Amino acid sequence: MSFKESIDAIADRIKKQRDHANTEEAVKTAFILPFIKALGYDVFNPQEVVPEFIADHGVKKGEKVDYAIKIDGETIILIECKQPGAPLESKHAGQLYRYFAVTDARFAILTDGVRYLFYSDLEKDNKMDERPFFEFNLSSYSDNDIDELSKFVKTEFDIDSIISTATNLKYMKSLIAEIRNEFTGTPSDEVVRIFAKRVYDGVLTQHAKDQFAVLLSRAFSQFIKDSIKSKLDSAFEPEDNSNVEVDIDEGDGIITTEEEVQGYRIIQAIASELVDAERVFMRDAKAYCAIMIDDNRLKSICRFYFGSKKMSISILNTGDDSKIEIKSLSDIFKHKDRILASIREVDK
Repeated sequence: MSFKESIDAIADRIKKQRDHANTEEAVKTAFILPFIKALGYDVFNPQEVVPEFIADHGVKKGEKVDYAIKIDGETIILIECKQPGAPLESKHAGQLYRYFAVTDARFAILTDGVRYLFYSDLEKDNKMDERPFFEFNLSSYSDNDIDELSKFVKTEFDIDSIISTATNLKYMKSLIAEIRNEFTGTPSDEVVRIFAKRVYDGVLTQHAKDQFAVLLSRAFSQFIKDSIKSKLDSAFEPEDNSNVEVDIDEGDGIITTEEEVQGYRIIQAIASELVDAERVFMRDAKAYCAIMIDDNRLKSICRFYFGSKKMSISILNTGDDSKIEIKSLSDIFKHKDRILASIREVDK
């Protein structure tokens, strides 16, 4: 079972058992220990996964952290568990703060079994940050979230590698939240002033600002809709098929279908965020239809398995190239993050 499949299985278990896990201990047994196990740590080895961890010094007597994860005897991750529905905020993680300062751990996790908030000491050495740099939510996660979580898998664990990307993750999370607030709510006065000054020559009175706040909110919404429509139109519009090749070396009986060509156009549209669309090629064969960069088999991005009754896609270079069944061609967009990750890998 792949790492993603293990996480998917836990997510499925949560959907079925969440209403019955009403205590912290139930959550630990049903959700948190399987999560730690999925990361590759031996939950039955107290030298690797230490329950009710107590530091040797410097903390209140009798206070414990629910779990400590160790590699080669060194504490690397501290985990504090809360009961379902409990608030997961830094002010509710007192033990983690105190233990973080007196252990070698560079990472701390605050969780209720569904949401996992990852902390480090990015702002001040040996002091746990108040804001997490990464959150993994088992009720809703993307392929990109899986990729980030996989960095904590025991066989992949590299402190320097994680720390090097943690700062970017932290500020990216904050920026996305701010952008979401501006785009989906009433734009802030600062943003309204910035845009209004670019298009309006008059005095920006309060009445004018109120008007521009409404207009800007509509403009943001229209921009998003137009962008999505443009992507879809470019994916499905008839284009020159010079980058579409039938690989006759695979044998006779190869038929390139309209669905394969449209799927190829969708990959082109997604890939255009990273590379020129002209660099994306399609090469059809008997067993599958391959999409690649620079018409190079070694730079294959994904493969289509489009039959008359069922369609599936295999995304390469992401650690899991198993087939993903899709109901319609537009479902390919749901896997945009993994497709972009594949392109980055082959086009380093």
